[in-house]
Amino acid sequence: MTFSINPQSEIPNPQLLRLFVYGTLKRGYWNHQRFCAQARSIEPAVVWGRLYHLHAGFPAIEVPEGLILARGTADPLADSRRQQEIGTPRFGRPAGDWDLIHGELVTFTDPQRDLPPIDRLEGFRPGGHSMYQRVMVAVLCGRTSIPAWIYWMPCVENGTRLDSGVWHRV
Repeated sequence: MTFSINPQSEIPNPQLLRLFVYGTLKRGYWNHQRFCAQARSIEPAVVWGRLYHLHAGFPAIEVPEGLILARGTADPLADSRRQQEIGTPRFGRPAGDWDLIHGELVTFTDPQRDLPPIDRLEGFRPGGHSMYQRVMVAVLCGRTSIPAWIYWMPCVENGTRLDSGVWHRV
């Protein structure tokens, strides 16, 4: 018996965790080296949302409530397993005034090591007051829709919307 291997697919690995980044965690920005240097891979990707430049000097994104596949918890391994269970989500344009947001899909191999420091950076506290929420959404990477975690701000205040869908350091 012979098996053909599709290079685009991977054997499910409960240790893999995918995170869509759109601001200071992207390559070339100030938080990338500290928090993402150990990533297994980093690829260009897009999500649906509204991107803002906050007056504090960093970005925030709103995502459509209807596109949220799961909400982050305090257990990185459970969140990684949940991501594996989703399968291939639908990546369709939501109704309303939403843009394609350009960023990077970062794949980590050790969620217990890699996710908690990023949660702290983003002010994400499951069950408590959080600056950003971590939710799972469909991310388009190449032609493949993949479930990935993203940090979003449900109520963006003190920000300027970026219709281009790209955040650059200002």
